[in-house]
Amino acid sequence: MIKTIYVKDYALIDELEIHPGKGLNIVTGQTGAGKSIIVGALNMILGERADTETIRAGASKAIAEALIHIDKTDSVLIGLLREAEIEFSQDLILRREIRDSGSRAFINDTPVPISVLKQVGDRLVDLHGQHDHQLLLREENHRTVLDSNPELLPFTERYRVDYERCVDIQKSLSKLKKQERELREKQELYRFQLKELENIRLEPDEIQELEAEMKLLDNAEILDQKAGLISSLGGDGEVDILSLLATIEDALKDLSEIEQEFESYLQEFQAASISVQETVQFAERYRNNIEFNPGRLEFLRNRQSDIRKICKKYDKDIPDLISYMEEIRDQLNLADNFDVEIEKIERSLNEARSKLKESAIGLHHARISYGDNLAREIEYELKSLGIEHARFEVRVDWIQDASGWFEIDGKMVSCQDDGADLIRFYISTNKGESPKPLSKTASGGEISRIMLALKSILAKEQSLPVMIFDEIDTGISGEVAEKVGRTMRKLAGICQIIAITHQPQIASQAHHHFKVMKSETADRTITTMTLLSPDEHVTEVASLMSGANVTSSSLQSARELISAVVD
Repeated sequence: MIKTIYVKDYALIDELEIHPGKGLNIVTGQTGAGKSIIVGALNMILGERADTETIRAGASKAIAEALIHIDKTDSVLIGLLREAEIEFSQDLILRREIRDSGSRAFINDTPVPISVLKQVGDRLVDLHGQHDHQLLLREENHRTVLDSNPELLPFTERYRVDYERCVDIQKSLSKLKKQERELREKQELYRFQLKELENIRLEPDEIQELEAEMKLLDNAEILDQKAGLISSLGGDGEVDILSLLATIEDALKDLSEIEQEFESYLQEFQAASISVQETVQFAERYRNNIEFNPGRLEFLRNRQSDIRKICKKYDKDIPDLISYMEEIRDQLNLADNFDVEIEKIERSLNEARSKLKESAIGLHHARISYGDNLAREIEYELKSLGIEHARFEVRVDWIQDASGWFEIDGKMVSCQDDGADLIRFYISTNKGESPKPLSKTASGGEISRIMLALKSILAKEQSLPVMIFDEIDTGISGEVAEKVGRTMRKLAGICQIIAITHQPQIASQAHHHFKVMKSETADRTITTMTLLSPDEHVTEVASLMSGANVTSSSLQSARELISAVVD
């Protein structure tokens, strides 16, 4: 239940703190006093859209928060909190702040995404706005109402899994068929490209190897000339460098025997002399292996040119061209095996559709069964709400389509993400009349009572801690309003209810009565909300009966109305 609601600098509210109690909390006030502002603040706390224009003039931010006592056995809620890394506590604070720059959400002072705040809020509070009963007039919402029953969850979940499996396989099949069409169109081009790339026989490092060999062939004369020069200095030319080195070495040996300091120079010179000898010998050997091959050089230049042309043609370097060649080879192999792959996926799709059909049939029958139970419960509730001869039907029919996914009872059935059923509510409120579509026959007052009946049933089934009704009494008055009030008080034995109303018959049923008032100062308008005492409760009910001019007779009528309340 909600223990505290705190609002600051929101619209016309300066600062407000209220403490709803157990049972039925009634909120009344004159039109324009700001009851809708209270609902707006509650919506904001529960994760609905927040408008920066609601920040009170002169304030930097608007704040709305609720302290809610929760059931420690609610495993779904505990799972949501754990996933959001929020420490569990039976007193949960939902908080929303709005600034000009945007809004922020908190649970127990931990910042959370608005989506998490909404998930938690939806688990704790069901808020029925002024126009929400109009949702029943749209048949596309009837499925949502029916599927809100927890007993249907295993059936809807199984269907959803099987449906998504079918959709995924269908997407894979469609993608493969599209790929096949595109590949068939490109097949000739791919075959030509593959042949062209295979014929040129590319190697990953070929261009570097070509350039290295071409450099040697292109500089053969220079290599021969320079290697010959080194070789001639070794003894074939006018200068015999090796003989000179030997002469110097002998002199150093003689010197080192006389002067010790020459020993280190001798050793260094001997090492250098060996290097020179090896260099001369290598130059001689290298010169013998120099290749003078203009034909080979021309071949390499042509090869280099061919490679550059094909790289430019495909706008790829050699490694990418080799990868592309493998890719189109794989594509052509795939083209030869498309029929096998398509047949394989089609078999998987048929198996998946067979499972989906079973799930759809299971969900269909479960919806029919629960729909019948729901209809009986609604009829019972409507009788207590003054519609004595109510007949309510939940009709569950297959969605038929010539291009459906499978056949049932000779009909092709089409599937959607939430089932293969067309669900519609039918009602008759007068004796002897056959039920007709709810969207075409129910009056405003009847829709309000049907919605209240549904909420009563859902509150029991889903164990909702809090229900908030913003003028669910639209279109009713008198005896019907009194019955609605009794139903709401009875429902308040299951969950906490906060209800905004203009009906004295409903207000008289309150366990706790709050009044919203608007006052003006010299430069400001302020909305406040206060808990009424028992005497003020009587006066407010009398005011709802007679208007601003509360008479002794209206006070007496209010007392009689309140004293007639039965728990």
